[in-house]
Amino acid sequence: MVERLLRPPERSFFLLGPRGSGKSTWLKAVFPDAHVINLLSEETYQRLMVNPGSFADELRAVAPGKWVIVDEVQRLPGLLNEVHRFIESKHLRFVLCGSSARKLKRAGVNLLAGRALRRAMHPFVPEEIGTAFDLDEALRFGLLPIVWDSTVKDETLAAYAQLYLKEEVQAEALVRNLPGFARFLPLAAVFHGQTINVTSIARDAGVARTTVSDYLDILEETLLCFRLPAYEARLRVRERKTPKWYWCDPGLVRAMKRLSGVVTQEERGHLFEGLVAQLLRAYKDYRGICDEIYYWASSAGTKTEVDFLLLRGEELIAIEAKSGANFAETWCKGLRAMAQLKGLKHRMIVYPKGPALRTKDGIDVLPFLEFADRLAANAFFE
Repeated sequence: MVERLLRPPERSFFLLGPRGSGKSTWLKAVFPDAHVINLLSEETYQRLMVNPGSFADELRAVAPGKWVIVDEVQRLPGLLNEVHRFIESKHLRFVLCGSSARKLKRAGVNLLAGRALRRAMHPFVPEEIGTAFDLDEALRFGLLPIVWDSTVKDETLAAYAQLYLKEEVQAEALVRNLPGFARFLPLAAVFHGQTINVTSIARDAGVARTTVSDYLDILEETLLCFRLPAYEARLRVRERKTPKWYWCDPGLVRAMKRLSGVVTQEERGHLFEGLVAQLLRAYKDYRGICDEIYYWASSAGTKTEVDFLLLRGEELIAIEAKSGANFAETWCKGLRAMAQLKGLKHRMIVYPKGPALRTKDGIDVLPFLEFADRLAANAFFE
């Protein structure tokens, strides 16, 4: 089994991550003696839905201080009331595992405010896979453990997309218009690494703009996608009206667009940028490499942008992702435009493979694996 970077806290916590990211496997390895209540089991789900009181009966039989895993907790968020009570009365420690924050938010996770931390499980990162990591494979199939570990990655990826529609959306009744949502998914995948055009998607999917906005929220709250806000220097930090949109895994982008085979050059740019985005996001959660992640756009009315801006304290690190084979001076345009940004400590470019370089004005150019090694060492702000 691949050793994951996530380390458990000593107290109760929510463990959230997309389906197939390896949460259940990790829990079995880290908490082998925990009492498990698996709501993905239809028998358990039906029993507790019909008789929620039996959940408390089960917890009363658990020894004080013991770990209890509630898997797929979003299916019955009302159980959190009892979780709260048994944390207080019996000092049980809970892992509340799920693949959707949507129902938890609506049910009021704040009932556990201060009593349960939050942790995230992400797709694999190169450090976890080691020498078996292959960038071309990662861009083609993604790094979700359920796919990466498969001997038939194409089939598993296609099945995952259908599983998501069936189990995460239809079974949880997150949308009423499933055909409209199915038309929406490949359109949302087109905007991977870009700012979302809600009007365009609504027109092409044949649904209302408000429906598209709700669909985007569903993708984010089921942890398949995330928004990257823009950085505003004068106001310190705030979200623009148009954050950039990323899927959590390049394989999912291709699956939703129904693409297979070798990654084309046209696809490669956004897939590579998205992989870097997800890698930064994972290390923010696992190792605390930064406080926040943004993208930077010039306020001068030009379209000059830098893909990622990492903020830690008052310091900033700018990162540009480029999928080309050979370094070109034009890659530095955005990084040079932001050179006077207050607090900027380092500027760097990450590209697939090649030698590590440094420009005359101090921009580091790193091949992807060296970039990943620096993330693993948490060395960017040193």
